[in-house]
Amino acid sequence: MRIIVLRTGDAIPSVAERTGQQFFDFIKGTAGDSWPYDWECIDVRTSQVSQVSQVSDVQLPDPRQVKGAFIITGSASSVTERAPWMLQTEDYIRRIADAEVPLLGICFGHQLIGQALGGEVAKNPNGREIGTVRLEVSKDDPLLAGQPRSFDVQTTHSDSVVRLPPGAVVHASTALEPNTVFSVGPHIRGVQHHPEMSDAIIRGYVEARYDIIKGEGLDPEAILGAIHPAPENGQTLRNFVRNFVLRAS
Repeated sequence: MRIIVLRTGDAIPSVAERTGQQFFDFIKGTAGDSWPYDWECIDVRTSQVSQVSQVSDVQLPDPRQVKGAFIITGSASSVTERAPWMLQTEDYIRRIADAEVPLLGICFGHQLIGQALGGEVAKNPNGREIGTVRLEVSKDDPLLAGQPRSFDVQTTHSDSVVRLPPGAVVHASTALEPNTVFSVGPHIRGVQHHPEMSDAIIRGYVEARYDIIKGEGLDPEAILGAIHPAPENGQTLRNFVRNFVLRAS
């Protein structure tokens, strides 16, 4: 049994240098002992996916043979770029969906799932969302089990799934992001926020993008001042492991 993390980006240099970690490490660390089995990380940006799952420097598994799950990381890239590796990964997402293997997309991964399954990604019409924000749960889901109807999460994004895939159901939203948590069928979940990130990591993102945030007419000092620990944030990731991966295995 294994969880395969599809790496689509890197933590910003200042955060990576400070923590000595990347998205894979954040995810694995947050999951903790909820997943006692194997982990694998595949960088899809440098892998050419073919119909027989052959790639240039690694072997992407046939999803039908995977006992476990997939998680897609965040990225500084935009799904709207439609780069070849993104299109190839979208095809792989559809194969994962067909195989009915549990799949969780985080931020960029959430958006890539939305696009791959028939939705649309664009700049968030409500503007950049970054910092510690309040998540409001509107519809129950095992991904949110045991969490309050309203709790704080860590987030950083400019794009959004502005049109959901056919059959998608929204489970939670924030003031600036109506589609923060969505499901597509029983096995696929997308979260726009970052359940793998701590308040210290999000603070590093705001500090690194201080001038950009200010240039967009936002107040980076106010955003920094509002950042705080969000104890329920990481539970979403652990719920995915316990309520989707382990129960499906």
